[in-house]
Amino acid sequence: MRAAYDFSPLYRSMIGADHMAGLIENALNGAGGRDYPPYDIEKTGEQTYRITLATAGFRKDELEITAEPNLLVVRGRKAAEEAAGDYLHRGLAQRAFEQRFELADHVVVRDAAYADGLLTIELEREVPEALKPRTIEIGRPAGGALSRLIDPKRRTVKAA
Repeated sequence: MRAAYDFSPLYRSMIGADHMAGLIENALNGAGGRDYPPYDIEKTGEQTYRITLATAGFRKDELEITAEPNLLVVRGRKAAEEAAGDYLHRGLAQRAFEQRFELADHVVVRDAAYADGLLTIELEREVPEALKPRTIEIGRPAGGALSRLIDPKRRTVKAA
């Protein structure tokens, strides 16, 4: 039995946390049905990642990758094929699938490759220059501009 988690304190005390709390809640509640096809998520560098899906039995043209803001969707649809024989056992799962991956802000798809039944998707975090930390130099007031605004008798700052 799963424990129920209450995320309402986040909604009350943090602006913008509703999105994050919703992601956590979805991950906790919907984790059971996302096991096909099997996949790995690997951190390959400081800002790079790799998703590898085992898609045996699918051709390259039967796979579709869609990148949306903060979401990567991988779909597999088998082309209609005729039964080529009498199977005694069909163990290769070739059913259609849709796998969704929530992406953090500024994570983009760099490349995708398909070889030997493995679909590999390369991702990278690209933080825009405007959002990167920057050092602000502290300077001195220019030519006593600050001293002209201060009333020496009342020690208050006048509106400029």
